[in-house]
Amino acid sequence: MLRALDIRDILIIDHLELNFQPGLNVLTGETGAGKSILLDSLGFVLGWRGRAELVRQGAAQGEVLAEFDLAEGHPAHAILEEAGLPGGETLILRRVNTAEGRKTAWVNDRRCSGEVLRALSETLVELHGQHDDRGLLNPRGHMALLDQYANVQGLLASVRAAWAGAAKARKTVEATRAALDAVRAEEEFLRHAVGELDKLEPQPGEDEALDTRRRQMQAAERIRGDITRAHALLSEGAEAAMGEAQRWLEGVAGQESGTGLEEPLAALSRAMIELGDAQDGVDRVLGYLEFNPGELEDCEERLFAIRGLARKHDVQADELAGYADTLRGKLAALDAGDQDLADQEAALKTAEAAYAQAAEQLSAARRESAVALDQAVMAELAPLKMERAVFETRISSCAPGPEGIDAVAFTVATNPGAPAGALNKIASGGELSRFLLALKVCLRGEDSSKTLIFDEIDRGVGGATADAVGRRLRSLASSGQVLVVTHSPQVAALGGHHWQVRKQVVDGMTLSQVVPLAEAERVDELARMVSGDTITEEARAAARALLAG
Repeated sequence: MLRALDIRDILIIDHLELNFQPGLNVLTGETGAGKSILLDSLGFVLGWRGRAELVRQGAAQGEVLAEFDLAEGHPAHAILEEAGLPGGETLILRRVNTAEGRKTAWVNDRRCSGEVLRALSETLVELHGQHDDRGLLNPRGHMALLDQYANVQGLLASVRAAWAGAAKARKTVEATRAALDAVRAEEEFLRHAVGELDKLEPQPGEDEALDTRRRQMQAAERIRGDITRAHALLSEGAEAAMGEAQRWLEGVAGQESGTGLEEPLAALSRAMIELGDAQDGVDRVLGYLEFNPGELEDCEERLFAIRGLARKHDVQADELAGYADTLRGKLAALDAGDQDLADQEAALKTAEAAYAQAAEQLSAARRESAVALDQAVMAELAPLKMERAVFETRISSCAPGPEGIDAVAFTVATNPGAPAGALNKIASGGELSRFLLALKVCLRGEDSSKTLIFDEIDRGVGGATADAVGRRLRSLASSGQVLVVTHSPQVAALGGHHWQVRKQVVDGMTLSQVVPLAEAERVDELARMVSGDTITEEARAAARALLAG
């Protein structure tokens, strides 16, 4: 519920503080007094797009503050939570517009964007008028209104879930088909490439191992001859010479003592041992350098084959084995793809059948509720002096979607036999207002979370019809809050709370004021609305009669 509206330096308003109440609130005043400015100001703080120039002439900035009471479970709480804004039982919106055109907004003293304000406004306020393009006159919203009236949220959720399931299954089928088509386009290449790779069977690390062995064998050819000659000298000449020298020295040492040969003989013995170790080491090296000449050729042939395949497939040599596995996987997917595709297509048919069934159930519920809504609206039109008009909710088929298979439009025919058409194209101003009111009475239901605003919805009607309009508005307000801008004394008299919008000149500047009216002041205001500028006693009597009724 809108609790308070504080306006500063907006158009011809310098400062207004309004405190609204539950029930039917009416605003009256002469044409041009500034009633529309109140709605412009409220729309501004709610983030609606409106006038570009709002700041009062001479002011640095204009500001509007709106205070709402939020009941537990009000839809605005979810928006606040999603936006990370503080909540509570009271919601305070504040928006400032500088003279340069810069706009800034706050929600409960926390900065926010215009998008957040507009999202909140959808849960807080509903505006109806002859130029209403946000509510009942917008055909794009008719299906949602019918669904709300029909209370088919469960069926609608099932349709949306079935549509999402079918869409997911369809996407899976399309992806599988595309993948299979792509694989089929390269099937010949895949089979040839896998054949080459299977024949060669490259192993991870094999390229490095072959390259190392190849270098070793190439080096062995160069150094083996030198090592062999060294081995011959060590095995034959050096060993024989040292052995002969050792025998001669030992012979001398055995014949004569004190020759001093003990130390040289010990050194020579050690040298013979070291020579043996050297011979063994050279033998091992020669053994290591032994290879079949054909082995080098085989090694080089395989190394070049591996590197050639790596270049051909633009991968590293060590990645060939994994690349082969990838190609085999593609072939396996191709071989198994037809069966997978068949399974997925069967799942898609099942999902589409589930959607069709859910959509048909929803459509049947809508058609049944449309008949009930038409009857309810027709019953409301009679007291509004439109008993000859015909209201019809038309449901036609449309392309399947997440909302079902229906297109919904509210149509009217104002006279018997006249063609039916869209609300805003067929009805005149006064008729349109009454159609909107009748629709709103029927569609309101138990929802009292929004403040309903009717901007001169009674224009073009008077007398008993205006009284009927007022009583319907009062009925709507019995379970919530309704604000009405009106020129009809019959409607104004039925309000529970009455404000008058006045225009006055202060220091050469025209300003608009809004004042709450006490009972005696209401009589004079209603009398003015009845008779015009000159208020007579007859007009006051008529005003009192309206208030008493």
